[in-house]
Amino acid sequence: MCQYSAAAAGPATGVPNDWHLQHYGSRAVGGPGLILVEATAIAPEGRISPGDLGIWNDAQVEGHRRLTAFMRANGVVPGIQIAHAGRKASTDLGFAGGGALAEDEGGWETVGPSAIAFSDAMAVPHELSADEVRGVVAAFAEAARRSIEAGYEVIEVHAAHGYLVHEFLSPVSNHREDAYGGPFENRARLALEIADAVRVAVGERVPVFFRLSATDWIEPDGWTADQTVRLAALLREHGVDLLDVSSGGNLPRASIPVGPGYQVPFAARVRRETGLPAAAVGIITEPQQAEKILADGEADAVLLGRELLRNPYWPRQAAHELGEMHPLPPQYGRAELKRV
Repeated sequence: MCQYSAAAAGPATGVPNDWHLQHYGSRAVGGPGLILVEATAIAPEGRISPGDLGIWNDAQVEGHRRLTAFMRANGVVPGIQIAHAGRKASTDLGFAGGGALAEDEGGWETVGPSAIAFSDAMAVPHELSADEVRGVVAAFAEAARRSIEAGYEVIEVHAAHGYLVHEFLSPVSNHREDAYGGPFENRARLALEIADAVRVAVGERVPVFFRLSATDWIEPDGWTADQTVRLAALLREHGVDLLDVSSGGNLPRASIPVGPGYQVPFAARVRRETGLPAAAVGIITEPQQAEKILADGEADAVLLGRELLRNPYWPRQAAHELGEMHPLPPQYGRAELKRV
């Protein structure tokens, strides 16, 4: 749920500001157990837009500390999603249309596993060399280390939605002929190397999540649910604690059967077939719906995005509807709903 609200240039580039503090602060007061801060770039060229948050320098670390301190003070575990947008980088702000930006418009050269553009409207990316791929791994590790310095207690690697790691996983976007392309084992190499590097950077006690797109929605030619299950089992062996299971994003015009809970079966399958804990996402909007997903064993956690944009207090309202006590902060005590 990127806010596209950070400074695009100067010493405050990518630094969380007052908008981010009130945005995440409102959701912290709303009562979730965990907040994962929006996709935060591991490098300047990894930003989706010039307004993205970053975690590649010390000034950004200081800005993030404001967010984590407020979350923790309100009983919320602070987490962060670290990301590299790959060939989908260098676009305008999401609420300004999100179109590709040329360098003279404030954009930059994009990178990817292969010189294949996301769409006709996007630039052809620079194909990363093997040394540059290893540099990406190191940048993820350094971003994870900085995230811990900033006070985050959960690290999520964004490997979904057509961003760089997903681009390496999918044969649609990865046409390489070296150790990072071709068969599944090679296409999965970057994800596993990042998992290893992040685990070393944060130590054994910090939870590490991975966000995957379970399918490109063009099976069997793209990234598939079968491959997701196979990768999930490997990620578990490489120290990943939970898979955040989404889908799509690597093709501009995939046919996706969107509806309430449409991605939950993917999480359920990962959990059932690999034993790796999984989180369900995707048009989960009702408390009873979320509770049923957990009660039926389809997921170990429910993660909300758009619903928390619409209603920061959804967790408190859900607790009330489900018969649980979730007291408001004392400052709001006069608004407490009383049970009859």
